[in-house]
Amino acid sequence: MSLRGLGRFRKELGLDKKRRVIALLKRFPAVFEIMEEGVFSLKFKLTPEAERLYFEELRIRNEMEDLVVTKLRKLLMMSMEKRILLGKIAHLMTDFGLPQEFRDTICHRYPQYFKVVATDRGPALELTHWDPELAVSAAELAAEENRIREVEEQNLIIDRVPKFNRVKLPKGLHLSKGEMRKITQFRDIPYISPYSDFSALRSGTREKEKHACGVVHEILSLTLEKRMLIDHFTHFREEFRFSQQIRGMFIRHPDMFYVSLKGERDSVFLREAYRDSQLVDKDRLLLVKEKLRALVNVPRFSKGPSRKRVGDGMEDNDRREDEVDAEEGDEEEWSDTDNLIDGVFDDNDDDDWSDEDDDTPPDFDEDVGTLEIGRRKLIKQGEETTQNDEKGRVPVFPDGRPREQW
Repeated sequence: MSLRGLGRFRKELGLDKKRRVIALLKRFPAVFEIMEEGVFSLKFKLTPEAERLYFEELRIRNEMEDLVVTKLRKLLMMSMEKRILLGKIAHLMTDFGLPQEFRDTICHRYPQYFKVVATDRGPALELTHWDPELAVSAAELAAEENRIREVEEQNLIIDRVPKFNRVKLPKGLHLSKGEMRKITQFRDIPYISPYSDFSALRSGTREKEKHACGVVHEILSLTLEKRMLIDHFTHFREEFRFSQQIRGMFIRHPDMFYVSLKGERDSVFLREAYRDSQLVDKDRLLLVKEKLRALVNVPRFSKGPSRKRVGDGMEDNDRREDEVDAEEGDEEEWSDTDNLIDGVFDDNDDDDWSDEDDDTPPDFDEDVGTLEIGRRKLIKQGEETTQNDEKGRVPVFPDGRPREQW
């Protein structure tokens, strides 16, 4: 793709007019390659590693389409009216692994499961078929697996109820006796499935909070990273009858959820899905994301002290060029080639064909023999020159008469 064509998508890419697109492309040498087709034509493309990763992601998304459809069906089955606006589902697009064009593809491709209907607030996705086999939450499946595993591990002759109801807390979580008593009492409340009818539950009751925790637990289990922004949950207050203090609900149940304050917006994590701050079961899309992150983290310059100074200078040049471009005026149709033509062959420009990109220092230990051979040649040449000078010299007296040589 040409840089001129890429400049038309600055708004979609979220780039301001003060930053040059070519500077952005050069920051990721393992992802993008810049090619020169004549002086007035600059294009860029993906590197072979990035292109292979892109096709791998497409293949995984095609194979996971059935799983994505199941996630949407479960989400609609948990809602009050079995209908959610498409604009709200778009907030979960990245968390659920939905494709960018899910409104035009998945929503219309499976009429046997759901359909798109028009509402006063915009198009919404409505469930058309209720599947009782899907109405089983991840918490219920995990509880059944834990029960079977405990029975196999204990292998008791007499099966009796334990005397004390103990709560296994995550590692590093220390609670007071009062907090432990509240968590134990909350766990003693009978489990309410997130797929059950909750229209009769009154707001502010413990049963309603038990159901809300089950819904949040199920939604987090459907996400790729088993985490989600708290702001995204606030968009579904009407569909799931969440309280206004949903953040406080997460904090009241630290045994189930972990609230992270990192970043611009707070996130909530599903504790049981992590072990030592690492996700236990990673989705295949997450593995692709980690590979892409490895390509993005490839530095433009090495971290050595000498190359670091050169890299800082290059970044300063890019910054100065960006400021000059911003002062020249903001045009409606923007292109990088207009401002780069004069600097294509500039010495300060960091092009891919420059030898300065090879920042590997020479290994002097391997060249010892070569250096000695060269040194011997120099010494030999110096001795011959000295001998020739001595041969050409004839000792004479001050008046010019030759002096006797011994």
